[in-house]
Amino acid sequence: MDLGIDGKIAVVTGASSGIGREIARVLAAEGVQVIVTARRREHLESLQQEIVKDGGRRPVTISADLCDRATPERIATRVLGQFGRADILVNSAGGSRPLPTDAPDEAWDESFAINFTAVRKMTHALLPSMRQQKWGRIINITGSMEPRVFNAANAAKAGVHAWAKGLSRVIGKDGVTVNSLQPGRIHSEQIDKRLHPTTEDQEQFAKNNIPLGFFGDPEDMAYIAAFLCSPKARYITGQRIYVDGGLQYAI
Repeated sequence: MDLGIDGKIAVVTGASSGIGREIARVLAAEGVQVIVTARRREHLESLQQEIVKDGGRRPVTISADLCDRATPERIATRVLGQFGRADILVNSAGGSRPLPTDAPDEAWDESFAINFTAVRKMTHALLPSMRQQKWGRIINITGSMEPRVFNAANAAKAGVHAWAKGLSRVIGKDGVTVNSLQPGRIHSEQIDKRLHPTTEDQEQFAKNNIPLGFFGDPEDMAYIAAFLCSPKARYITGQRIYVDGGLQYAI
């Protein structure tokens, strides 16, 4: 299917690995000019080479730490200066932050900096360009609204859900949509190395908790993200969509 996004300009954060990397790759395969950003420069460069090898437009790579409050504005300035606009933003940067109940404020502040504040600031930095042209797509990669453990990231991502819903009510008239994708057990560094480090553990968890019976791959997130970035998804906004093989309703 031709999604109709050939030539669009997309910024993808957290693109060094996992979901963000695969979303960037799928968008590039659809003809999108992607700007990929993350902290690990070498991973961005390998993604750049992979996309070019596959016939996509050469991505722009920006190595940056989104915990730095000035980073979103710097990224936006570079993107708008080079391309004159931004059509798509995928906020994929973030990460789990399990904490004890007596964790210091600094630990909570760090989690909110990457999982909420960076999402908000990155969006607000590029939003004027989208509203001016009367077209834009914002995708947030978030998490469960019913966490099974105590994790600062869940609180921050719940904030993203509320913020995104309110934002969708304001910017819809400008042709800009904003949606949040909630991944389940998607193969990634976090899932495969920390949460479920063995094949046996993954198979047992999937058997007991996931109706479809297996963990997802990053491409399972990437395909729905690409669709939501397209004109074909023009009537979908303000939504939280689980991509989890049925896990959310099975536990």
